[in-house]
Amino acid sequence: MEQIKFDKYVIFATGGKQYQGIPGKTVSIEKIEGEAGEILEFDEVLLRKTADDKIEIGTPFLKSKVKASIVKQMKDPKVISFLFKRRKKVRVKKGHRQPKTIIRIESI
Repeated sequence: MEQIKFDKYVIFATGGKQYQGIPGKTVSIEKIEGEAGEILEFDEVLLRKTADDKIEIGTPFLKSKVKASIVKQMKDPKVISFLFKRRKKVRVKKGHRQPKTIIRIESI
């Protein structure tokens, strides 16, 4: 099995999670307000690897930014939560769909 090697990438944070940003890659992140086609900038860049294998680590963030465009707004598949207590006639069924934003990394 071949290992894929990326020339350059960044690790950025948004919504309390960390994501890998590669130019042209689409990423599903926590919901961010905006319409499809809108340009976003993420300034919480934690790590950057350049094309010449130089790695920069922020303390806590680097000064660079990640530019991305919104592809679409959507929801995750439904997750069912079922509460049941025996002999008490308690049965609660709930469904939840987490909102997501799909973005495409334009530049790092």
